[in-house]
Amino acid sequence: MKLYSAAVGPSFVLMDDNDCFLRAAMDDDFLEREGIARMEWPSYSPDLNPTENLWGALGHTVCRHFPPPATLRDLETALQEEWRLLGSAVFDHLVTSMITRCNFA
Repeated sequence: MKLYSAAVGPSFVLMDDNDCFLRAAMDDDFLEREGIARMEWPSYSPDLNPTENLWGALGHTVCRHFPPPATLRDLETALQEEWRLLGSAVFDHLVTSMITRCNFA
């Protein structure tokens, strides 16, 4: 994350799910020490997090594989394949639907 943050520059803001059960105090200390800003939003708000929605769309497509991935390597291959096949319409919808999702949150 440190390298990616540096590559993006001062406009970089970390978007995570803000779930305190998945984050150690050490994570917060690291982000603060590195000067990495975190997006503020309520925890347990997957509708506000387009990343969670994107993972959901990707997961649904992999779940439809037959036979399902049996090994980690199979899963990795399936995820990479589905990522390549994901149309720009999915991304466009996530961006345009943010307004609606934010109004209902």
